[in-house]
Formats: sequence, structure tokens, C-alpha cells
Amino acid sequence: MNQPISIALVNDFPLVVRGLQFMLEPFQDRIDVVELDTKAKVKAPVDIALFDTFGQDQASFETLKEQLRQGAVRKVVLYTWGFDDRLKQRALTAGMAGLLSKRLQPEELVQGLETIHAGRNPAPLQGSDDEDLDADHAPPRADWPGRSAGLTMREAEMITLITQGLSNAEIAERAYLSPNSVKSYIRTAYRKVDVTRRSQAVAWGLRNGLVPMSTRRDVTNGQPRGFSA
Repeated sequence: MNQPISIALVNDFPLVVRGLQFMLEPFQDRIDVVELDTKAKVKAPVDIALFDTFGQDQASFETLKEQLRQGAVRKVVLYTWGFDDRLKQRALTAGMAGLLSKRLQPEELVQGLETIHAGRNPAPLQGSDDEDLDADHAPPRADWPGRSAGLTMREAEMITLITQGLSNAEIAERAYLSPNSVKSYIRTAYRKVDVTRRSQAVAWGLRNGLVPMSTRRDVTNGQPRGFSA
């Protein structure tokens, strides 16, 4: 029997990481989540670092590149919407082993990780950069900040980036969206959380956990420290 692939989950939002962990939990015979981490270095060599791009600065690629050079991780996989050619090229130039779509169902995600681990290319990403996921259409057990307030994944990401002080133009650049798409997502997000101004959106984001954290969380007996069941 093959050994499970060891995975480090990389994102600065505990809710996002926990959702990923829960998605992978039924596949423990194939995937071993050994670390849940943010910007801290991975403690021990792992087969794959799965980098979730939700609310993240793509400059974090530099941290992952350093971990690759040091041998802390054997491969890095980007978990993203991933249809923009600029993002694909930047990821591959940074040494990423592949990109997997947030639209994949858990079984498909695991298959993609296994394909990349085996040194093969997964099926090409398909779809539109402007597509979105709400609670009814997200992969089972996936989670993100703001979901409980009815925000889709893209809407939540807009509030997250606004809370970090980014302008619309900066959000478009980071999220690989058109300026019009950014404006549209922001409008619908504002309506759902009942705000009308950017300062109100920032205050809402701060109150509701749409700010990144930078604390390592290890898995102990399948439960990440710092999370309640």
C-alpha cells in the first residue's frame, strides 16, 4: 500500500485552512495533513505545500520559493481560481509544481494532488476568472471568512482585501480580476453586510475576522491547535 502524501496547508486565514483540512479529512489513507501553516516556515519536509490564494499577497511566493530551496517542501501547488495566464506563468516561474482549481470537488482535488505528486500534469484548468462560489456550490466542507454572513468566496475576498487597505486597482491586480468585476463584487458584498462606505466595510471586516493571521498551527491527533471543534 502506498504511503499517504504529506501536505502542508498554507493560508493566513484559519477558517480557510480548517475548511481545507475538513475537505481532505475523508481521504486520510491518501492524504496526510501534517501541518496547517501561515507565513512561518514549514517545520519538516513535506511532499506538497498547498497554497490557498484566498486573501493572500502573491508576494508570498517568495516565502514558498525559499522553502523549496531549503528542502522544507518538495513541491508547491497553487489552489486558486487559476485561469489567468499571468498567474499561471508567475506561479510556474516561481517553481510551483502545478495549479488546482477551487471548483474541484474533494475527490478531484485529491486526484490532482496525487497526479502532481507523481510528477504528471493535472488536467488543464477550465472556466472563467469571474466565476464565483457561494455556500450552495462550494466543495463540501469548504469554508471562508464571511460565509456565515452570506458572502460568496469572491465577495468575501473583496472585503478581506479592502480591510487590508487595498484600493480597487490593487485588488484587481492581486485577484487577477477586471476592475469592473471588482466593483461588481464589492457592490454586492456591501449590500449583503449592509454597509455603504469603505470605512464601514473595513470596520465590518475587522469585527468579523476578515483579517489575516500569521500563527503556525500544528495538527495534534487530527485537530489543529487553536481551533475549537
